Amino acid sequence: MSVLRQHAEIQFAQELDELRKSDTRQRPANWVLSPWAVATYLLGGKLENGFEVTPKYIGSRRLIEIAVATLATDRALLLYGVPGTAKSWVSEHLAAAVAGDSTRLLQGTAGTSEDQIRYSWNYALLLSKGPSREALVASPMMRAMEEGRIARIEELTRIPSDVQDTLITVLSEKMLPIPELNSEVQAARGFNVIATANNRDKGVNELSSALKRRFNTVILPLPNSEDEEVQIVQKRVAELGRALELPAEPPALKEVRRVVQIFRELRSGLTADGKTKVKSPTGTLSTAEAISVINNGMSLAGHFGDGQLSATDMASGLLGAVVKDPVQDGVVWREYLETVVKERDEWKDLYRACRDLA
Repeated sequence: MSVLRQHAEIQFAQELDELRKSDTRQRPANWVLSPWAVATYLLGGKLENGFEVTPKYIGSRRLIEIAVATLATDRALLLYGVPGTAKSWVSEHLAAAVAGDSTRLLQGTAGTSEDQIRYSWNYALLLSKGPSREALVASPMMRAMEEGRIARIEELTRIPSDVQDTLITVLSEKMLPIPELNSEVQAARGFNVIATANNRDKGVNELSSALKRRFNTVILPLPNSEDEEVQIVQKRVAELGRALELPAEPPALKEVRRVVQIFRELRSGLTADGKTKVKSPTGTLSTAEAISVINNGMSLAGHFGDGQLSATDMASGLLGAVVKDPVQDGVVWREYLETVVKERDEWKDLYRACRDLA
């Protein structure tokens, strides 16, 4: 059966294998690759045998080096920043390169319980045999500890604060007590935790100071320049287009640049030339959303058009990305259309498409 999205360690198995073959540097206990090779896997590069490793993250090399170095210590890693800055993407690829397995994952929600972090029970076995290791159902965290692998926690700040603190013993003592069995699970060497959290969302719970001290925090920023963001969007759009088998041609550079410019101007509240101030909508308008806008346009162009991405194909995606609040964001979008998009001669097609849709 063909799956929609492969785990990183499967999708990029050839790259990981080539890195393993050429990696002669020291590896921490139970690591698949050395820290240098992990950074090369994420940032891309050419190996001594001529093999090209594709970049998974386009941005500051130093940030990735800090993240990798943290995982080689006894401190956990917290990837922090606004939505859409590739925190989950980086987390998955770090786990794939360090441990060869990115699947020890816990998705944080308001309903996450201590049992999901620690362990739960098979109640049929519990009733028939009483508390036993056989009846215990290990969580992803427990399995990672036993195997010496990386456990991943998505959206740590969405987990209730009292449940978050379950992690303190795990991170400080590298041990998970099982009082029902009068025993414990001690973490094997190689175990660590990568958590992600964002600072621009509703319904988040502040981390306790005790828990913050157990993490080394790396803030992943939005792309520094328009060119860098365009490069990221182009790369991911091409990858997703192939994976989804969209029957459309890859978008022209000018179309990608146009979407990125709109997002950057609305995020910053200022046009690219610095001459016009604009209002910012309530949404984040992240790089990930720009990728979605273009992919949605490619789907429209491929299935209901001539296969060439046009302004009409992009208009609905732009409207959906910008206008999250129909009243407040609707005003922001209409003002931007009339004061910025309309005045750019090369954007007349986009102005007409967006105006007609609105």
